[in-house]
Amino acid sequence: MKIMVGYNGGESGERALKLARDYALLTNAFVHIITSMEGGENEKASDIVQAEKDLNFAKKLMESSGVKFLAQQSVRGLSPGEDIILYAKENEIDHIFLGIKKTSRTQKMILGSTARFVILKAKCPVTSIK
Repeated sequence: MKIMVGYNGGESGERALKLARDYALLTNAFVHIITSMEGGENEKASDIVQAEKDLNFAKKLMESSGVKFLAQQSVRGLSPGEDIILYAKENEIDHIFLGIKKTSRTQKMILGSTARFVILKAKCPVTSIK
């Protein structure tokens, strides 16, 4: 079994990561940890540095648990939602885990919602956690 965590750091991201770790331990699954960034002019250097720090945290968490994993940044010029869906398809992911944060209706209308996009477009089960 292959599971994936769409990981962007933060408290909800950490909870999703820990839930995926626990699920992987129960099912002997391989975990793909992906931090998706659009790249180009849309990314600030500080965001890239923070993403690396967050991925290092994720790696340490998985290593200390003995879970088999791959952790990487994905920069393909896609929105995070599109990138997660494409990665899941390319790697035949069986289950996706996402941390979500509460946003206002206006923010959702203007910015969209990565979690909503993934939940609606994924061909496999998606577990979201606050």
